[in-house]
Amino acid sequence: MTSLFDFGTGVTYDFTSKVAFVTGAQQGIGFAAACGYAQSGAAVMLADIDEDKVHAAAEKINEAGYRAMGVVCDVSDEAQVAAAIDKTVSAFGRLDFAYNNAGVQAPKQDIADQPAEEFDRVVAINLRGLWASMKHELKHMRAQGSGAIVNCASVGGLVGTADLDAYTATKHGVIGITRSTALTYASRGIQINAVCPGMIETPMVASMLETQPEAMEEIKRFQVIGRVGKPEEVAAAVLWLSSPAARFVHGAYLAIDGGFSAN
Repeated sequence: MTSLFDFGTGVTYDFTSKVAFVTGAQQGIGFAAACGYAQSGAAVMLADIDEDKVHAAAEKINEAGYRAMGVVCDVSDEAQVAAAIDKTVSAFGRLDFAYNNAGVQAPKQDIADQPAEEFDRVVAINLRGLWASMKHELKHMRAQGSGAIVNCASVGGLVGTADLDAYTATKHGVIGITRSTALTYASRGIQINAVCPGMIETPMVASMLETQPEAMEEIKRFQVIGRVGKPEEVAAAVLWLSSPAARFVHGAYLAIDGGFSAN
């Protein structure tokens, strides 16, 4: 088998016979996490709104000798989420891990000038889409009596950022729903946690650097490690939170931000 990512941790997990579901999976952190699950032995369903790219991403994993499928899924549509998760269970027989990574950024804008439609778009994907994903993942995990869910929040869920009100609100909401559902499901054998990435080298951050240079320069000033992160550095934390090594971790939200939120 061919290695898809070097996670650089020296730590490996045995996810043989396990099944993972990843949203926003065709690139960036989502794809890195999907590769990590696959390299650890799990069968992986990659879900994304871009049909061609998600199937290409799944094929890349298969070509490396692992097991993966792609499915089209707009997380803002609950029916599509339910169908994608049902397809995962139908194809692979169960659902052990879910990484809810799908999300969008919003333009930097004074809230007094922000159209309601823009706020609703960000909420529909970042928060309602995550709610729908968890709802249908947990239906299967609850029946099994086991599972691990990792949600993608952001440092934007830990601190405030001027003129990014909709994005910041949704990412604070991701942490809230993570903590609340963790309390509900910890006694049922299901772990629910979140990661809070900072500035990571992804297409979304590249777009922000191009379209919002002033905002991004402000963020970079507090990147105390002196560089942006790599997708596999976040994925490594997702794998750990999915593994038995993190079995005592419930309702946590882990900053992976090069020290940004420590300022």
